[in-house]
Amino acid sequence: MTTDGMDIRDISISNAEWRVIIDDFESGVNQGPILNIDPDDDREYDAIFIGGGAGGRFGSAYMKAAGGRQLTIDRWPFLGGSCPHLACVPHHLFSEAARELDYARTFSGRFWYPEFDESKASILEMVQLFLSGRNSAHSFMNYQSKEQLGMEYILNASATVIDANTVEAAGRIFKAKNIVIGTGSSTRVPEVPGIGLKGVYDYATLIEELDYDPRSCVIIGGSKVAIEYGSFFQAAGCQTTILARSPLMAGTGLHHVDDDLREYVVWGMRERGIVIHDGTETLEVLGDDRVTGVRVRLSDGTVTDIPCEMVFIGTGERANSDEYVKTLGVAVDDRDSIIVDAHMRTNVPGVYAIGDIIGPPMEMFKARKCGMTAARNIMGEDYTFDFSEYPDFLHSTYEVTWVGLSEREAREKYDNVIVLQMPPPGVPYGDIPLPCADGTMMLAFTHPERTGFQKAVFDATSRKLVGAHHVGYGAKDGFQYLDHMIHTGDGVTIDQMAEMNELFLNPSHFIQLARLRAGAKDLKSL
Repeated sequence: MTTDGMDIRDISISNAEWRVIIDDFESGVNQGPILNIDPDDDREYDAIFIGGGAGGRFGSAYMKAAGGRQLTIDRWPFLGGSCPHLACVPHHLFSEAARELDYARTFSGRFWYPEFDESKASILEMVQLFLSGRNSAHSFMNYQSKEQLGMEYILNASATVIDANTVEAAGRIFKAKNIVIGTGSSTRVPEVPGIGLKGVYDYATLIEELDYDPRSCVIIGGSKVAIEYGSFFQAAGCQTTILARSPLMAGTGLHHVDDDLREYVVWGMRERGIVIHDGTETLEVLGDDRVTGVRVRLSDGTVTDIPCEMVFIGTGERANSDEYVKTLGVAVDDRDSIIVDAHMRTNVPGVYAIGDIIGPPMEMFKARKCGMTAARNIMGEDYTFDFSEYPDFLHSTYEVTWVGLSEREAREKYDNVIVLQMPPPGVPYGDIPLPCADGTMMLAFTHPERTGFQKAVFDATSRKLVGAHHVGYGAKDGFQYLDHMIHTGDGVTIDQMAEMNELFLNPSHFIQLARLRAGAKDLKSL
């Protein structure tokens, strides 16, 4: 065991060796800082990035590539932050498990599927699977950042900000022209009696502390996390109830959600057995030492107790900004998010902030581009980043993806709007096995109501696509390109979409639907 840490600057460490090193530091076998600082570079740092998550790592890499000198500091023995360690990567694993479990349950005893055995569906087993492999991503990031990107970093050491140009870490003082804050956010825990009982988890503590398989769960809150984890819990045989203040997917946290898309997603969740209550007020988490239930006031004013073996918090997040308000005087909003301009500059000269700590959207693309934006400006470029428009998604047992305007928003903005939609408006979900494609072909022939939903929204006057919405599988990747097409240059018209060469059967069907209508001078919905 070593308590002195490691100076790795002159050591070449393979990806596999990094995995062992990270495991040893996490378990406490090794302690102290991991130092990767260039002793031959005596230049002042152009920036110190506090936090080595998505924003800090990508910002550092960009600055290094542009010829600047950076230092990245993270309290964990790895780069990559909470996304691969506690947050987005596990939820992707759990969502994939939810989809597989949904198929196994749907086709139980049919075709080659055995009778579904509820006892083999385990939340705990999936958590343990994730824990067994999560450091693989971190080991590669440590390796890549050192060997391929040439970044300087200090890991397994907390950074203490002294002033806008001075940071203390690993017992040393470091000076820089600028500081970039990227220390993320944490769950906003509701002030409810009993919230500290055993058996209450959020996305982070579920990974670190779960040691049993709950068979019933109440989720407090209606955020993306509530939908995603709730769908997994239900698929794994844990009867789940969601207590939301606003209707799911209709709150201020999600922009441009189409009403019909929302209706299909919520219908699908209820179809699979999830109990959803809107307009609720959680009054108390019940239990002496461990959770036994939740007391809630429902929308009609009724107070009721819901028994459960687990409570999951899905009420959103708050920025980890307190330290920087105190030491630097950075300005924050009413949700404690650090206020920045389009250059990522705070109100304090030389201090930038990036990623989740500046507020929604809490998305990887935003964190990475925030880091890059800060780096470009520090290196002398006048570069801005507007993340008010972006493609968005979540998982239920489906991939749910959208970009641009909802139909309702489009009708508020444009005089003549058409939609291309499957199933068509007014047609019951089960009357038509469309949109079927990769991932839903078997459902099309057995449960057509579960094949998904899609809608393209056009301004019929300009003929431009202004919004796209999809529930199903396999279309998510395409939405990053649809986002570019909608928001760049002159946009894309229904006529241009009709001229594209689609792959048959493709998951979104937008191209062939456009081709069915593009010949008309006066566009009509489909």
